[in-house]
Amino acid sequence: MFANRVAVVTGGAKGIGRVIADSFTAAGARVCVIDLLPNNYFVGDIADPATLESFARKVIDEFGQVDFLINNALPLMKGIDSCSYEEFDYALRVGVAAPFYLAKLFSPYFGQGASIVNISSSRDRMSQPQTESYTAAKGGISALTHALAVSFSGSVRVNSISPGWIETGDTIWDGADAAQQPAGRVGNPMDIANMVLYLCSDKAGFITGENICIDGGMTRQMIYHNDFGWTLQKGESR
Repeated sequence: MFANRVAVVTGGAKGIGRVIADSFTAAGARVCVIDLLPNNYFVGDIADPATLESFARKVIDEFGQVDFLINNALPLMKGIDSCSYEEFDYALRVGVAAPFYLAKLFSPYFGQGASIVNISSSRDRMSQPQTESYTAAKGGISALTHALAVSFSGSVRVNSISPGWIETGDTIWDGADAAQQPAGRVGNPMDIANMVLYLCSDKAGFITGENICIDGGMTRQMIYHNDFGWTLQKGESR
């Protein structure tokens, strides 16, 4: 499907990013991962512009072009009570500035039919308490998506995916945790990876500037106190 195409995946050493990287590999792509965690391509902190420059140079020196850029690296999640200015700034560098800078660095090298997919979150439109750094970063990358789509008009398609609850470990969620989701289950990384590969394929050739929420329907579910068994307790929805 993607034989000899070049895919860059940030945060690709574990979780959703690892499954995305493995899915591209299985489809024949040559995959370049950057992550703080050990991996077989490049270890580094994407919050550092010099690291991004070194990574981009390595990719271009080895492959000459980039076909798919998947901005998946996870920003820090801390809230208004505990998040310092430096931590908030770091979250935005990981979640927004790095995707922007990688798009800029690779801009002259995107191949024909290239695609950028940014991994946002359903938190770009809804929140829990004490999540400001992560939520701001995810809101930022959702907006960055349509800005890049317009700037890259005619050359690179740019879309984002907003996952909801995705279980990246081995926990099996059942009972109320699953039943509360209109889809009847908690998500898994393949739910996201399948959409990434679709958005990068020719089948999605008329889709750009879009955000696709994959959350089992949770953000479409209206919740009111004492409605359908939902009650408000101690300031939190239950």
